[in-house]
Amino acid sequence: MDACDYQIADDRTAEQADDVLRGAHVDYLPVRGHDGRCEGLVTRAGLRPFLRLSGSAERAVSDTAHQRGPFAWPALGLVLAIRVMGIMRWTVWPVTDDDGYLVGVLTANRAAGVAATPA
Repeated sequence: MDACDYQIADDRTAEQADDVLRGAHVDYLPVRGHDGRCEGLVTRAGLRPFLRLSGSAERAVSDTAHQRGPFAWPALGLVLAIRVMGIMRWTVWPVTDDDGYLVGVLTANRAAGVAATPA
């Protein structure tokens, strides 16, 4: 699991999310709700169709087609997490605590690398 330095509030616009993605040179942003809990994950690819629409400056991140739960949890086994990510075709999966707050993210590349490392 990796720490996630950048997040975006669900009421921010698609353009603001795109600005953060570009400025931070990242491919994804966890989306947090008004209460600070993880609401999902927005990616550059997921934002692209919304940025082409007129009025994207007013379109909230919560209105975009971003990945919404279920989320991984810290005690989830790595083999199971890799299997779920493969089935769902996710390259990144938010990890939340029992209260729904973001703990970090699991990326497919990192998970596969850790799983391949001999103990």
